[in-house]
Amino acid sequence: MNEEQNKATNQQPEEQEIDLIELAQKVWASRKLVLKACGIAVIVALIVGFSTPKEYSTTVTLAPETGSSTSRGSMGALAAMAGINLGNSTGEDALSPELYPDIVSSTPFLVDLFNIHVKDEEGKIDTTLYAYLKDEQRSPWWSAVISAPFKVVGWTLSLFKSDDDAEGEESEGFDTFRLTPEETGIAGALNSRISVTVDKKTGVTTLSVTMQDPLISASLTDTVMHCLQNYITDYRTNKARHDLAFTEKLYEEAKNNYEEAQQKYAKFVDANQNIILRSFAVEQERLQNEMNLTYQVYTQVSQQLQMAKAKVQEITPVYTVVQPATVPLRASKPNKMMILIGFVFLAGVGSVGWILFVKDFIRSWRKQDSAASPQA
Repeated sequence: MNEEQNKATNQQPEEQEIDLIELAQKVWASRKLVLKACGIAVIVALIVGFSTPKEYSTTVTLAPETGSSTSRGSMGALAAMAGINLGNSTGEDALSPELYPDIVSSTPFLVDLFNIHVKDEEGKIDTTLYAYLKDEQRSPWWSAVISAPFKVVGWTLSLFKSDDDAEGEESEGFDTFRLTPEETGIAGALNSRISVTVDKKTGVTTLSVTMQDPLISASLTDTVMHCLQNYITDYRTNKARHDLAFTEKLYEEAKNNYEEAQQKYAKFVDANQNIILRSFAVEQERLQNEMNLTYQVYTQVSQQLQMAKAKVQEITPVYTVVQPATVPLRASKPNKMMILIGFVFLAGVGSVGWILFVKDFIRSWRKQDSAASPQA
């Protein structure tokens, strides 16, 4: 029994080796089919590569300012010297850098970019970003063939629309609460062209924008970067700016009250210089106390105003642009070499699979069918 098992195990590698040789011989016998498929794949890949419009990507890198407890402590000490309590501002910010991609991909942020003015390098395009994405995008020829039936259907449906419906669809502004299907599609297309990634360890933000024109790509990247910075700045300084506006209102009121009390006291003293009545002395003392009180209020509010301005400046984030936006010199898409390699690889694998498996399966299936038909 053991000798028979050893013979069987020794025969298995030989049978596998023979099988591999047979497969290789089968592929070699049909090598013309493989070469023909790869040649057709090369032609198709070249057509696809040269028919796909070029895309240019621009990338910027931002390093956010890290909060320092020493700076906050020094500001708190300065406020304490003036008799003002700024409160505890060392809490964690609710707007973390991990939310930056969600902010950029949000509908209000994208819609705000629609009216941005864009211009290409050749000067042929000078319009808004919305019109550029709607009317100036180049597409490969096969996309026009695929979308032709849908355009015909849309044109047919537009014939049955009334003039009131057509006027209702055209509006000067964009309502983020109720976007039209076309505006939603433009927002989705713009979102797919903007990429934001954040390094969780360092907090470094990388922003990338891809467009079909290098100048538009660079200018839009710079615009999106500033819009994101302004959004974050407005969010973080929102309460401080409201407090500053309220303190400025109190300052103007305290200043007006002090000036009115000062004018009343001066007029009373000028009108009663030679009068020594006790009643006039009491009135003069009352006006003087009122002026001193309004002056103290005015001084305190003035100090609070200065500290409110300092607080707005303190919590305003500062971003260091590590890599600024520059006009790209080379297109990032399409990668013709990768397209060529991919098509040739798929054609080679497909043709080899046809030779080894599909061809024999179809042949055996036809034999079984032909053998079963006479019996029937």
